Amino acid sequence: MDNKINLRDKSKYMIFTSTLIKWVFWGSIVGVAVGSTSALLLNANDFLTDTRNENNFLLFLLPLGGILIGYIYRYHGANSRRGNDLILEYIHNGNEEVPLRMGPIVYVSTFITHLLGGSTGREGAAIQMGTSIAQGVNRLFKVDKLDRKILIMCGISGGFGSAFGTPITGTIFGMEVIALGKMKYESLVPCFVSSFVGHFVAKSWGVEHSHHIIKIIPDINTMTIIKIILVSIIFSFVSVLYSQLRHGVKNFSEKYLKNLMIRGMIGGIIIILLTYLVGSREYLGRGLPMIDKAFDGQVPPLAFLIKIVFTAITMGMGFRGGEVIPLFFVGATLGNTLSNIVNLPTSFLAAIGLIAVFCGASNVPIACFVFSIELFEGKGIIFFFISCIVSYLFSGHHGIYASQKIYEPKSRLLNLIPGEIITAVEGNKKNTKT
Repeated sequence: MDNKINLRDKSKYMIFTSTLIKWVFWGSIVGVAVGSTSALLLNANDFLTDTRNENNFLLFLLPLGGILIGYIYRYHGANSRRGNDLILEYIHNGNEEVPLRMGPIVYVSTFITHLLGGSTGREGAAIQMGTSIAQGVNRLFKVDKLDRKILIMCGISGGFGSAFGTPITGTIFGMEVIALGKMKYESLVPCFVSSFVGHFVAKSWGVEHSHHIIKIIPDINTMTIIKIILVSIIFSFVSVLYSQLRHGVKNFSEKYLKNLMIRGMIGGIIIILLTYLVGSREYLGRGLPMIDKAFDGQVPPLAFLIKIVFTAITMGMGFRGGEVIPLFFVGATLGNTLSNIVNLPTSFLAAIGLIAVFCGASNVPIACFVFSIELFEGKGIIFFFISCIVSYLFSGHHGIYASQKIYEPKSRLLNLIPGEIITAVEGNKKNTKT
């Protein structure tokens, strides 16, 4: 009897050990590949941004770039045109696999967008390349169906962690972004390995991430906490405004501009007109200089609103890149605007806004809280925690990831059915109104 028990124990240990080795091995492969491609993405985007700034005429080629991106996705993209939504749907249902071509195509399209002035970021491209690489590992090693989904989540973590230089956040983001109200802990090891390996590989390629500095942290008292709660509610509403406008532009263009090339061309023309309407090129591309200014108190009061419009049109009309950095722009500049109104330090409220708007739009409060710790070296940790909670709750069931599943509603007061995705919830609301 004792021998049988010992054999069972040994068998369990062997399974545990072999599984752990498997996940570390596969996560490392994904991390190395994703870290290298993220380094290429970051360095190329910096070069393309400098090139655009030195050659103002490139903006006038944006409609042509829209046509080219539309052509690529129409004739060569297949279902990869659905981007992050396809990735989430595959993890939920396992129906349509992530195509290997998704990564290279989104990189080319992102480079075109950045070079010619589309208002976009980088994490979307990094995540899609990461999952494309993870899918390659799935096929190469003939990974079973259940583990394939976990490896795709590992690609998300590697992409995010290496793109922003925040490996702990990358680990959690890949597990949390899939569904509201549920953390996919079964993917912890591969997500951890992929994110950390990807981060250090990107650094070994010479990537340097700029982190903003909070100059003054206010004292913790009742009045300051009340102010943080109130401004976090505002940040959450602004995140909803962006999400709704971005999805609205996308739905409108899909309905009335079915040809992807015409859609991209018109989107490019609108961005050119908006640029000359506002009289500034600071809302093109990632807008990193404006984020820097927001921490020093030198931005126009409506900068956040202008960036929302630029990014919603860029992403909704078919250009590629990411939405996290534009959300940073929106949050930091809005925090800058509110700082004088609520009498809080500018750099501090810019940082709170940066995190809170991203949290409300992405529905990943734990990842966002950890992100604030990595990004701002643990300063103001209590305020960031409060802000993430408030923004997450008050943003409701909206977000930039339309296929994010609501595993558990944020509140029973909302009377939502568990298991729906954000798009379905929005559709049900419209049907109820009509």
